[in-house]
Amino acid sequence: MTKTLLSFFLFATLSSTIYSQISYEKGYYISSAGQKVDCFIKNVDWKNNPLEIEYKLSENSTPEKATINNIKEFAINGISKYQRHRVNIDRSSKNIKYITSDKNPVFKEEVLFLKVLIEGKSNLYEYVDGQLKRFFYNKDGSLVEQLIYKKYKTSDNRVGDNNKFRQQLWVNLKCGDIQMNDIEKLDYNTNELTRFFTEYNQCTNSELTSYLPKQQQNPFHLSLRPRLNSSSVSLDFESSESSTIDFDNQQSFGFGLEIEYVFPFNKNKWAIALEPTYQSYSAESTVNVDNVVGGILDVNVDYTSIELPLTLRHYLFLDENSKIFLNVSYVFDFSSGSSLEFVRADDSILNETELDSKGNVAFGLGYKFKNRYSAELRYQTSRELLGDFLPSSPNYDSLSFILGVSLF
Repeated sequence: MTKTLLSFFLFATLSSTIYSQISYEKGYYISSAGQKVDCFIKNVDWKNNPLEIEYKLSENSTPEKATINNIKEFAINGISKYQRHRVNIDRSSKNIKYITSDKNPVFKEEVLFLKVLIEGKSNLYEYVDGQLKRFFYNKDGSLVEQLIYKKYKTSDNRVGDNNKFRQQLWVNLKCGDIQMNDIEKLDYNTNELTRFFTEYNQCTNSELTSYLPKQQQNPFHLSLRPRLNSSSVSLDFESSESSTIDFDNQQSFGFGLEIEYVFPFNKNKWAIALEPTYQSYSAESTVNVDNVVGGILDVNVDYTSIELPLTLRHYLFLDENSKIFLNVSYVFDFSSGSSLEFVRADDSILNETELDSKGNVAFGLGYKFKNRYSAELRYQTSRELLGDFLPSSPNYDSLSFILGVSLF
């Protein structure tokens, strides 16, 4: 099993090296001097607003870097656009532990790349840095300002909301079709604000450009996952002639139902999954012992459980229809009706112990086709089946070949 694990890691590492490249896509940047340069920009589908980009002047040229210090705008054609602005930003936390009684924003001047969401008579921008999300706007080329929203602690120790952004919109972006009642209902989030700025630009008959991401597919996937398991149990047994008993490797079928969530950033390369899985193992072995009447013990393992792997998954895209994936999982295990039994030569039971399995780690390498069909090879590190019973300490190892079909 150790050789199998080593081969698995070598294969996974090689696969990652070959296939993990992120594509360079057509775009441009504008230098601080105002020069527009067409190029190919490395599209990492930024979760946080970047401070630099990597680009190529041609598809086959050497990658170069440009930072916020020497470019004032860049865009990936038809996908995203960022502009450099000097703005006052309030970085007050929304975490209840850190909010204060000051309801007013605490501004600090910074130079940032702001993501353009809506472009028109009035522009909407977004800035994300970890848990911090702020929206900015301007109108008719004016200076960019933050739309103000802040959580604060009220005098009676409750959490209040400073929704000044609604007043900013009402005062500065009036249009005949927009009513105060519409603005009073707005929440400080991407969907609500992009809808408002779209309506405002349409109301003013201005040319409108949206840089919102294309409608994402359902990030949740449910898959049926039958599998063939190759499993073995080893047992340290100090009273036998050999210190370790290796039970026969057994092949068995298992079945899992996986729910996966694909994160909406980094080009959908990361996901988490939860997969309740049924598995079973049964084997027996005969050992010679020197401290039991008859000198022989039959050792029986009967092990059935529901595994619950919590998985972090990374996808490596090959083309539009094909991708491979790497998994690392922590496997919670819930055994039921499982036992380890020691039987003397006269069929009398020396000891029978209920198994109490522990959690373990698993690694997987797989391939997915058209986001529907998949195959995976999964190795599970040793799992303790019995924590405190001595002198025996059984360990369970398994290698699984898993097929999958996605229901949605």
